[in-house]
Amino acid sequence: MRLCRSFEGAALALLAVAVPCSAQVTFERIRAAEKEPHNWLTYSGDYSGRRHSALKQIDVTNVAKLRPAWMFQMDLSHKFETSPIIVNGVMYVSEPPSNVTALDARTGQPYWRYRRNIPQGVRACCGQVNRGVAVLGDRVFVGTMDAHLVSLDAQTGRVRWDVAVENFLAGYSITAAPLVVKDKVIIGVSGGEFGVIGFLDAYDAATGRRVWRRYSIPGNGMPEQKTWAGEAWGQGSATTWMTGSYDPVLNLIYWGSGNPAPNWNGDERAGDNLYSDCLLAIDADTSGLKWHYQFTPHDVWSWDAAQVPVLVDALFKGKPRKLIVTPNRNGFYYVLDRSNGEFLLAEPFVKQTWAERIDEKGRPVVKADAIPSAAGAKVYPSPEGATNWHSPAFSPATNLLYAAVREAGAVFYKLPASYRLGALFSGGSWHPMPGEEARGAVRALQLEDGKMKWEFPLHSPTWAGLLSTAGGLVFGGTDEGHFFALDAASGKLLWRFPSGGRITANPVTYMVDGKQHVAIASGQSLVVFSLE
Repeated sequence: MRLCRSFEGAALALLAVAVPCSAQVTFERIRAAEKEPHNWLTYSGDYSGRRHSALKQIDVTNVAKLRPAWMFQMDLSHKFETSPIIVNGVMYVSEPPSNVTALDARTGQPYWRYRRNIPQGVRACCGQVNRGVAVLGDRVFVGTMDAHLVSLDAQTGRVRWDVAVENFLAGYSITAAPLVVKDKVIIGVSGGEFGVIGFLDAYDAATGRRVWRRYSIPGNGMPEQKTWAGEAWGQGSATTWMTGSYDPVLNLIYWGSGNPAPNWNGDERAGDNLYSDCLLAIDADTSGLKWHYQFTPHDVWSWDAAQVPVLVDALFKGKPRKLIVTPNRNGFYYVLDRSNGEFLLAEPFVKQTWAERIDEKGRPVVKADAIPSAAGAKVYPSPEGATNWHSPAFSPATNLLYAAVREAGAVFYKLPASYRLGALFSGGSWHPMPGEEARGAVRALQLEDGKMKWEFPLHSPTWAGLLSTAGGLVFGGTDEGHFFALDAASGKLLWRFPSGGRITANPVTYMVDGKQHVAIASGQSLVVFSLE
């Protein structure tokens, strides 16, 4: 195994080694990403959010022979949640707080590195993290902890442009990978715990000019603003802190929004609090809202709906449909028609005690004793959710959705809340369910009804996402640092490797020089595997 080390520098591109010239990444290439599975061209592999690869050199018969090929050690002290991009043998990796490294995907040798100096005063609720970059043409795009969007030269790492998306002193930051659509770079924002107002931006990839902004909270005069009591919408959050998906035929971007603020205390924000906890279908050209679906109206449990939506074309109840499937943090697995937002199905995929049911219109019937109180309300799932930001995977071969799930409850407490610019805006607290140990698992859910096909238990809940491949495999990771491969059909453990560091990232796969590789961020390192 080859070990490569990080290197020091300032907020610029380091190492005078240019990336080898190759065909540029175009919108058309990303749109047809499934035709070049040797690359990983966008955050989820393609626009669908399925995190499925057609590569099958590594399969159920030989995965036990998987060995580390090389490792690159990052210069970081925060959680390593990146999902690399691979283009024609070059890997682009983000690392916290907002750095980017270009590596030779064959060996791990670095070409260049961009280091950003983060100013004092940056707020982060949950650590300084960065989950990935986007590529288009000869550019690499990255969001930053100080709420900027930066365009880098893909060959040299030099800054092409740098725009301020919002004021980081108010609590804004960017932790998600951008999504490139046509000639635009789409980016969401983090900062919901600070009472910011969420939005989704589109920037011209060539110039950095902002093309449009779609707020995830209705502004003055909009009828949906009535879903917020008084002026509560002005600190309502609903941030867009993960990456979305895109349907090029419908020309719709699908993006999830976070919970309303403050957490746990909804007294001052009576109403459904649109468009928090929503899936938004947005016209890629105009930012017009085609439709929305709200998973948890008036959320008082901090169950964001920011996860990457999964787009699937399949039969549903005997009828061909353009679907969105998603296991939500609130404990229900949902199926929607993505052309019009029609609610089709909601079924629990973990233990949940907050809702009697989801009614025929897709609205939850909430139990009165599930609302946080001063004395505490015992509720499943916990604020960390039935799952979280880490991505599920979908295999068209098995027609199964694979999700890393969390079986855990919590006691939710309601406290008074007071807003102050740039400060944490919280209306309560929580602690784990007394006398109970949280459990984790990988579960395979049937597309049409959400029923569990199989389960692979984990020692504890994981923050790692999943990857499925045409080799009949599902890859995942654990808090204890084990990277593993399961049989996609049965859930049987086929291979496991102790990586030596906590895994809180999504795996990717690619092929270079005729050899398939699988990569995962672990601890302070990026570890890449291939067959021996």
